[in-house]
Amino acid sequence: MAFFDNLMLRMDESVTGLFGQWNLYTSLIFTTFVGFLTYQVVTRRDPDTHPLLLARQAQPSQVRHEGESAVYRSQAAPHGMPLQTGLNVKDAGASKWARGRDGDLRDIWRQVVGSVQDDGLTKGATGRILTVMGTDHVTEHRLDDITRQINLIGQHILDQGGNRVAIYLPNSVELIATLFACAFYNMTAVILPFDQSDEAVISMLRRSAADTVVTIPGSFPFDTVVKSYPSLRQLVWVVDEGSSHMDWNEVPQGTGGRVNVSTWQDIVSDSPVDAGKELPALKDQKDPRDVTVFWQSNNGLPEEMVRFTAANFMSGISALLFSVPASQRIGPSDLFLPADSLANTHTLLLTLGALYSNSSVAFNSVAVQADDLAVATRGIAPTILVATPSALLKTHQETSNAFTSFFAQKLHWLQTRHLTQNGVMPVAGLLSSYYDRLRPALGSKPGKLRLIFTAERVGSGNPQLSSIVLSDLRAYTGARIMYALTAPKVAGAVTQTNFYDYRVFEDASGSHFGPPLTSTEIILKDWKNYKTTNESSQGQIFVRGPSVAGGEAGLGVAGRIRDDNTLAYI
Repeated sequence: MAFFDNLMLRMDESVTGLFGQWNLYTSLIFTTFVGFLTYQVVTRRDPDTHPLLLARQAQPSQVRHEGESAVYRSQAAPHGMPLQTGLNVKDAGASKWARGRDGDLRDIWRQVVGSVQDDGLTKGATGRILTVMGTDHVTEHRLDDITRQINLIGQHILDQGGNRVAIYLPNSVELIATLFACAFYNMTAVILPFDQSDEAVISMLRRSAADTVVTIPGSFPFDTVVKSYPSLRQLVWVVDEGSSHMDWNEVPQGTGGRVNVSTWQDIVSDSPVDAGKELPALKDQKDPRDVTVFWQSNNGLPEEMVRFTAANFMSGISALLFSVPASQRIGPSDLFLPADSLANTHTLLLTLGALYSNSSVAFNSVAVQADDLAVATRGIAPTILVATPSALLKTHQETSNAFTSFFAQKLHWLQTRHLTQNGVMPVAGLLSSYYDRLRPALGSKPGKLRLIFTAERVGSGNPQLSSIVLSDLRAYTGARIMYALTAPKVAGAVTQTNFYDYRVFEDASGSHFGPPLTSTEIILKDWKNYKTTNESSQGQIFVRGPSVAGGEAGLGVAGRIRDDNTLAYI
């Protein structure tokens, strides 16, 4: 008993001595310590994804051939299973357990207007289609009106003998409507990069053997094309409201009346009111034609012409949609804005995927050339954005210049720490309210943007987005970023970074393009001085899969497989 009495006495003396020495400095230290522990407990969040899922992002084959690396696939499309080929379209009345069709472009528009219902989407959910003009003029298009335009334009071109339709338009509803018209009326669509020189336009028309052009006045060199390309038989002008009073049906002298000239507005307005309201019956449709696109080189000129089948497109679209986790999928609550040219298949397929997902889609013609995302997003509040790396680099530079104060830099450090150390996206809070006013102005409602797609174009020569820049942009915009690698003969993307991959690599080789999508598999073949060994995989990048034109394509650049099984340039 004496031992316990002495123990209690010493404890009493210790406590009395502690509080006897208590002063202002002790209170400050104690308050700081308790506040730090409270902050850690209250703000603690589990990582958005398990770190092990980022440590091995692709699955290699068990064996490899001499002079080649193993074949790498997405973890969601393991070896022994087929790669993703389509959208799994379920026709009305089909069993919910039956496998759906891969689908084609016609099924996408039927999904938009609700004629085909996919089991994975909410019944009756529809998005809106918008056109942005200026800072405050946003026009909403009725889906029934677009369906009517698809039918009337398609039937008019077909009646005039059109077979190969060149689409030379900026991002617009008319571009998408012409693409669907070609699909429904069994014509070949040829998508030309917009704003090209006269020589480039004539060259693309010759190489694609187009007989019809859908374009806008002022951008298409009609007189020059008629003289230099006698195979042109039909021209459809898309005229804005301010120029609709002019006579656009006039044919230049000396053409001999070979070219049938009409306007989009006249074709639609001169038809009976009830004409074109119903889409052609599904059972009467033939297999869709190919879609031809032109890949632009690093000097901006169209270089390679590629013909994609409907199967290539559907595989690419399904893989891009599947790359977004189920809880974050594109849906009716999203507003999707392509701030890159729809002549790029990555942007085009993402836009078609957004339409199929019943997301609202906005078109802004200035987005074709806009490296200023503030200009491309004005007047609307997108939640999902497709942007070029150059536009993101410009945004990063401008925003970084605004973070000059000590307080702003520390807030940015804290936001970056949440991303890189804790693996979570920062959430809005009291401290972030100061940070919000420094964010880039992307859209009319800051904070709504949640996802940015961007892509490296093989051979473009443009600067890469480093992992540090990507991390900064996530903190600046509050949006996740998926960085893809695209190539001429691949519909969509070759590889793409994980949705939850926020890691930063300090070394110079820290930038990567993620694992393959579920529609592709990649292999590296020995090339020049780049050889694959048992310790490392490097060589020329080859891609195979249902989204690849011809089934397989070499990218003509050297790559390597990182320790986390992601693809990077050497």
